[in-house]
Amino acid sequence: MPPSTLFRQFVLKVHSRCDLACDHCYVYEHADQSWRGRTARMTAGTMERAARRIAEHAREHGLAEVCLVLHGGEPLLAGPDHLGVLLTALREPLRGVCDTDLRIHTNGVLLDRRFCDLFREHGVKVGISLDGDRAANDRHRRYRDGRSSYDKVVRAIDLLRTGYPDLYSGLLCTIDIANDPIAVYEALVAHEPPAIDFLWPHHTWDRPPSRPSPTAYADWLRTIADRWLDGGRPVPVRMFDSILSTSRGGPSFTESLGLEASDLLVVETDGEYEQADSLKTAFDGAPETGLDVFRHSIDEVARHAGIGARQGGLAALCDTCRECPVVATCGGGLFAHRYRGDGSGFANPSAYCDDLFALIDHVQRRIARSPQHLPPAVVRSVATGHGDRAAIARVGTAQAIGRRSLVAAVGAACAPSAAWEAVKHLGAAHPDAYDRALAHPYVRAWAVERLRAPRPRGGAVSDDGLLATVACLTAAQAVEDLTLDVPVRGGAVHFPGIGRYPVPGRRDTAVRVSAGGLDVAGAGPLEPVRRLTAGTFTVALDDLDPFRDCHDWPAAGRLDARRFARWQGFFDEAWTLLEKEYAEYAPAIAEALTTIVPLDPPASGASVSSAARDAYGSVGIALPDSPAMLCLLILHEFQHVKLGAILDFADLYDTRDDRLYHAPWRQDPRPLEGLLQGTYAHIAVADFWLRRTRSPEPDAAAEAARHFGDWYPKTLTATRTLQESGSLTGLGEQFVASMRRTLESWDVPPPPPNR
Repeated sequence: MPPSTLFRQFVLKVHSRCDLACDHCYVYEHADQSWRGRTARMTAGTMERAARRIAEHAREHGLAEVCLVLHGGEPLLAGPDHLGVLLTALREPLRGVCDTDLRIHTNGVLLDRRFCDLFREHGVKVGISLDGDRAANDRHRRYRDGRSSYDKVVRAIDLLRTGYPDLYSGLLCTIDIANDPIAVYEALVAHEPPAIDFLWPHHTWDRPPSRPSPTAYADWLRTIADRWLDGGRPVPVRMFDSILSTSRGGPSFTESLGLEASDLLVVETDGEYEQADSLKTAFDGAPETGLDVFRHSIDEVARHAGIGARQGGLAALCDTCRECPVVATCGGGLFAHRYRGDGSGFANPSAYCDDLFALIDHVQRRIARSPQHLPPAVVRSVATGHGDRAAIARVGTAQAIGRRSLVAAVGAACAPSAAWEAVKHLGAAHPDAYDRALAHPYVRAWAVERLRAPRPRGGAVSDDGLLATVACLTAAQAVEDLTLDVPVRGGAVHFPGIGRYPVPGRRDTAVRVSAGGLDVAGAGPLEPVRRLTAGTFTVALDDLDPFRDCHDWPAAGRLDARRFARWQGFFDEAWTLLEKEYAEYAPAIAEALTTIVPLDPPASGASVSSAARDAYGSVGIALPDSPAMLCLLILHEFQHVKLGAILDFADLYDTRDDRLYHAPWRQDPRPLEGLLQGTYAHIAVADFWLRRTRSPEPDAAAEAARHFGDWYPKTLTATRTLQESGSLTGLGEQFVASMRRTLESWDVPPPPPNR
């Protein structure tokens, strides 16, 4: 069974009646009225049978944990004695099969110490519904005779908070835009909840929410979100935390957001399986499956058409939602809220579509102000296959912060040294100069390698002298005087991105920084890192850095003048071609590509190239036989550079997926990240050959058509494999869908005739 059809959350209706008459309740006040024919109270036999079905499902699919929620109606109406019987019946069949996260959702008016003692005995967490302060709560949550429930609910919360804090799981608040949002938020926070869950009132297109403006609900929630963010996020708020998480490819924590397949199943008091309760707002009978715990397994429920409709991720949404820039976070909103009784069913955006877009966009813009965060707009730009210059600049900012963190981790793991003390001082006093000193791609590669290298228990990391050279470069950039002893490596002192000073016969030497210059004691003249130029664009051709040999093929040694001149000529022509024929790619490459490492060409004479995963801004290339091929290799490898940088800050796939996938361009199967990387890179490869099919030279056009006819279908097929993997995150689904749209948008020429 695919992972998307597994159930991990089970809502168990232990009582189908309620002691309050909340006028916004979806169980009693909306379209589905099936509660009227339900058994009022679940029996122990029904609970035991449900538990056996859940245990069977968990055992067959290797589920380590399931979440079980006692619900209603009002579950406390079952009474503590009967609830104790039900909990025993629930726990026994699951014992030794999987862990259980037991919870109960209640209005709280009956909660007392007898219930709390029972819940502590069985490890049941308690969530309580409260809509804010007294005025907000009493707007809807009253007894049938109009009496307020507020004092009893607050008393229940205080009992949990002070007497049973281990059971207190949080507060559930149904949104009402007639209430003051800040008063509601502050009232909830005052109860010190472990979490707050804001719930959308249930509405559909047939019964839309009443609002004074198209984004009234978003405006209400934005006010709270700003207070929450400005206050340092003092309490988890599931809606806002889900927006933050899904924006970087993480999971959603609420059913009302995100593209994850629903993993929730309801068991009614009489043992009938139902879909999510929220469907009761759509039409009478909407949640029904026609299946029950006595006759049907949970795997049979998974094959129900209604369940399947909520498992399809991006592909299951309507066209409007699939094209929306915030779909990875919104996920189309709550399934029930999409319903329209005009024959379209649930194939619509949410009735809260405008609100969802406005709220998500607002929160994402707020968090985008943090430079270490990669906004979803940046990820979407890169997903097209190109990535605009502004997006790549933002990636570079995030990478700079990542480099600082990595170097700090190395420094903290090294033995105390004057070099590390100098780095800390200079980095704090001159952050821009420090970033420039760290910008060479192989500083990051070095830091990652140092942190991964095994070392004795309690032993320190060796910094190989790089911290000292970084300190010297920072001091030079900041024009601050500094003198440090620097280790000599391979008979030279290497400065990242600058070059090396030969220092024969020494293990270390003094480096003096003065007036922005470097004076290396006992050194010969600087062997500089040379640069390739084409118009206004320039990159380092680094054949010196001691940490550059981290590509798939060996790095070349120092190039003689003739070979460097050949590189320069090819690069000039390649970049001219790239800017002219592949202009969409050029701005991003010009923004981020700083270094090319020449590789040793293989004996076969094949074109080889590589992008080291931890060397952002660099590619490795063995000089090919033509400038056009150099252009192709730059395009290809920079795709890997971009995607690797995105993966540093955004989760596009489930890293727990250890399956291997067929990559059409390789004989050996690939892990999911390898397939994703290859597919993304080959968009540029296929695009390269597509554009060359328009060459006025017949032979060149024919050759390009053959290559395009090979690469294009392989790349398109690979996007489908990724989409069908079931392991993409919501952001990953959106990313791959954008890749596929790019490929399908091309004007593909007919295949060449057979000769």
